[in-house]
Amino acid sequence: KRTFQQSIKYRLKVPFGTKSLDAALCVPASVTDVHTAVILTHGAGGDMNFKHLLSLAHSLASNGFICLRFTCKGLNLGYRVKAYCAVWDYLKSLQKFTIKHMFFGGRSMGCRAAVAVARQLSNESEDPVQGVICLSFPLHPPGQTSAHRQRSEDLRKLPEHMRVLFVSGTEDNMCDRVLFNKVVKEIKAQVEVFWLQGGNHGLTVKERAEDSVLDEVNSKVIAWISEQRA
Repeated sequence: KRTFQQSIKYRLKVPFGTKSLDAALCVPASVTDVHTAVILTHGAGGDMNFKHLLSLAHSLASNGFICLRFTCKGLNLGYRVKAYCAVWDYLKSLQKFTIKHMFFGGRSMGCRAAVAVARQLSNESEDPVQGVICLSFPLHPPGQTSAHRQRSEDLRKLPEHMRVLFVSGTEDNMCDRVLFNKVVKEIKAQVEVFWLQGGNHGLTVKERAEDSVLDEVNSKVIAWISEQRA
């Protein structure tokens, strides 16, 4: 049985140009020797307090990881990417932590931004981004499968050393499984896919308690991160 540490949450304002982004930092209560961090952001709707992100953030901190999640309401992907970079720069500036293992993540549009930033950084710097966590990757809008090539471009350009975890529902109307499996074959990065049986785009499952779904998804993400650091 896993032993959980306590977590502490801090509310933050991350500088972003002339504005600031609302953010929350969850850390283990004992912050000594914490070297792994995860950045998370939300999809096109909602904010950083979307229940799945909130649950995952606390679960990560309880298992000894730092989690910084943030809100960015802009629906333009390029704007989201800039916001993500600002949050990453902010996290690096925190003197309290020495981050050796870094993971970017998000839900839906948020994970598209995470992938784009990971790809950019892999081209231009030595930043220690080890992997990307994609919760409900939106391969295409509902019923518009032709968009899948454009939406998967950054995924296909990730380098071989990058690791990617996809968590998607089998009933997700924005991720056709046949198309998705074809895309995965074209990705050079090291990919693992976790299909949530009966899950929709919001990762909810009919006739299943939400907490049980959250626990299943969180456990998968934590186990995957732990494997990458080994």
